[in-house]
Amino acid sequence: MRIAIVGSGGVGGYFGGRLAEAGADVTFLARGAHLDALRTRGLRILSPKGDLRLPRVSATDDPRAIGPADIVLFAVKLYDTEGALAALPPLLGPDTAVIPLQNGVDSVDILTRAIGAAHTAGGTCYVSAVIAEPGVIRHTAMDHLLFGEVDGSRSPRLERFLDACRPASFKSTLSTNITVDIWTKFTRLSVFSGMTAVTRSSVGVIVDDPDLMAMLKAAVTEARDVAHAKGIAVPADIAEDVARAYSALPPQARASMAEDLERGRRLELPWLSGAVVRIGKQVGVPTPIHCFIATVLKPFVDGKM
Repeated sequence: MRIAIVGSGGVGGYFGGRLAEAGADVTFLARGAHLDALRTRGLRILSPKGDLRLPRVSATDDPRAIGPADIVLFAVKLYDTEGALAALPPLLGPDTAVIPLQNGVDSVDILTRAIGAAHTAGGTCYVSAVIAEPGVIRHTAMDHLLFGEVDGSRSPRLERFLDACRPASFKSTLSTNITVDIWTKFTRLSVFSGMTAVTRSSVGVIVDDPDLMAMLKAAVTEARDVAHAKGIAVPADIAEDVARAYSALPPQARASMAEDLERGRRLELPWLSGAVVRIGKQVGVPTPIHCFIATVLKPFVDGKM
């Protein structure tokens, strides 16, 4: 099975590296200093599960050099989506599945319009990982990859991908209800990203403060209610589940959006808390906490001025 990683940052670099470690045929599509480091020094992953060093990896900035792949993991930042779509046609064979591992809830629709429903699968993941420096991924918590056909079927191509994932040292799930999984992740992550960014804090600070935890749970409830208004069966008890899950995270964990804010990079805010607010207005659900988060962080959406 040939696997191409489009967007080789924290998410793509982590899962691609673990797949390569397990023996999968993986090629990273990258650019700039990160690409140079992958070509010259390979890939390193720093992780509480154990560090990994791959002295040699396949990496390029030209999708034509990769050619048709069986699976494409599409893991670019949401604000880079439109530009990255141009990389996909050379990677598509007759049965290629493109699996978006982006935040938010818009990726499946965007990919379907760009490359067609036949090549578009659904996907999401739970992982806290960032580029620490070119060629180095720092992983701090979680590593669960979920993917599935949009129609809920267990297709042969995704069964084969599941087989490729099994030897890798992360949890993998072939889902038969990937839309609910995507929205459940969105409900969780929009809050995790918004709260760690707006407080400039790690999750441990939030968990230890009753007022911040109350705010977090209220924000989860808002996003859940938006999903329910759209007819998407996000679990009703997700607020309590999120509170338990975040209490179990390493206290230093925080979302990549918080890292991006600290480094003066662009933010995925319009597709996270901003999307909760936007979709909430469409379905008539009030979202005051997410509106606060989106408003306070708005000056930093395009990075430092």
